[in-house]
Amino acid sequence: MRHLLIAFQLSLAAAALAQPFDLLLTNGRVVDGMGNSWYRAGIGIRDGRIASIGSLDARQASRTIDVQGQVISPGFIDMMGGSSFPLLADPASGQSKLRQGITTIFAGEGGSEAPRGEEPPRNGYQWRTFAEYFAILEKKGIPLNVVHNVGAAQVRRLVVGVEDRPPTASELDRMRQLVDQAMRDGAAGLSTALIYPPGTYARTSELVAMAEVVSRYGGIYSTHMRNESGKLLEAIAESMEIGAKAHVPVHIYHLKAAGQENWPLMARAIEKIQQARDQGQDITADIYPYIRNGLGISSFIHPRHFAAGEQAFLPKLSDSAVRTALRREIETTSDWENWYRHVGSDWDNVLVAQANEKSIEGKSVAAIAKLRGQDVWSTFFDLVRAGGVSVNPKSMNEEQKHLAMRTPFVSICTDSPPLNIETATGAHPRAFGSFPRVLALYVSQDRVIGLEEAIRKMTSLAANRLGLYDRGRIAPGMAADLVVFDPARIQDRASFTNPLAFPEGISHVLVNGALAVENGRGTMALPGRVLRHSRP
Repeated sequence: MRHLLIAFQLSLAAAALAQPFDLLLTNGRVVDGMGNSWYRAGIGIRDGRIASIGSLDARQASRTIDVQGQVISPGFIDMMGGSSFPLLADPASGQSKLRQGITTIFAGEGGSEAPRGEEPPRNGYQWRTFAEYFAILEKKGIPLNVVHNVGAAQVRRLVVGVEDRPPTASELDRMRQLVDQAMRDGAAGLSTALIYPPGTYARTSELVAMAEVVSRYGGIYSTHMRNESGKLLEAIAESMEIGAKAHVPVHIYHLKAAGQENWPLMARAIEKIQQARDQGQDITADIYPYIRNGLGISSFIHPRHFAAGEQAFLPKLSDSAVRTALRREIETTSDWENWYRHVGSDWDNVLVAQANEKSIEGKSVAAIAKLRGQDVWSTFFDLVRAGGVSVNPKSMNEEQKHLAMRTPFVSICTDSPPLNIETATGAHPRAFGSFPRVLALYVSQDRVIGLEEAIRKMTSLAANRLGLYDRGRIAPGMAADLVVFDPARIQDRASFTNPLAFPEGISHVLVNGALAVENGRGTMALPGRVLRHSRP
């Protein structure tokens, strides 16, 4: 009987070996995503998963690709990928992610695609809950995987509106119910953007109350903190307080110390987070690899002026007395996220990234004022009044980026939604270049970290944070989200003067085993999935 059992097991093993792969990648340098040194191997893929790793040249496959010594790594995970809606409205927007090796995005900051109220359809689609939205995404098809947050600002806007006031007890109950529904539908957690109205109006207790709901589902609290400059340490303390009181892990979006006078705070911030981790609190962060951030130009004005909404405030900028008072406030106060101070009170350090007036994109506010023959403050207020202007302030330094890169708990993000390079009217270069830039600048050029550690930050570190335990690493049984790239050639090409440019050096990208990028070009396939968070 024992001999029969052994023979049966051997026959099963032989059958498995004889079964062809759907796709076979040969002659690769495998970087497994877990920080291990690379090794040479082939990877066999079947039914969207990694079926085998090793010397597979003799194995049969429906298709074999010789990667000729390039690196094969897990697909990159964008820890702040903006919104998933562009993938639905314009699938070509996914190329901004895929062409830089991103196979999964974490969507939602203060806002999120759900819940929605009685609002008009978007691009012909109507939904109210995440369950309904996810069903639309899956029916239409998406080019890469998405994980969703429920945005605290979205919930607040739906229940409280845009006013600067705390919710009533019944309103807070309704907000918690909406978060609960989102978590039951598969959201990964609660997210905040605490420098933008109406998110900035939320008190700590309000955020704790919503995060407590997330905790019941094993979710996480992700935050664009209340301050990223002079009050950075206090903002981290608030994030930790929310995590501790709600018993929920914390993730800090795009950790930075903005403003030259605040750059030394980055080391203290990382030390503060590490101390919390050493004491058992689960807290992580991410960064994008640029020293200029991106935001709406109206963020240079104190958020309290938008308490009644942008439409109520902007017409006031026609009044010269209002402009004079605002200028005085911006120049003389610092008890808020004052981006003018962060750029050294120098409008030359503020580049216009996107505007309805295309001729001013890529120029500084000071340069635009000179072209118009205006006082620079008049130009600033005119740009705010026009609406729809985003800017790239030079607010950081490379030293803090190096420090973050060397920190084990810091992953990588783009802090950008998907963009169609053919139709986009402007962008921060991070939208097209973040992940290749890490490999080109911080690995190959400056040698801040090694290749294997950079890949770990882009893959398994992020996957673990999101609970994606079948992704972010190369091993049998894992989802076949993979990137093939030449480490000697990989290079971001997007710049602040030419932000709409794909990177070089990435030849193939697989999403769930399907080729999404082949020989450096998008296939326009739609193999992505909604990755729902499941209750533990």
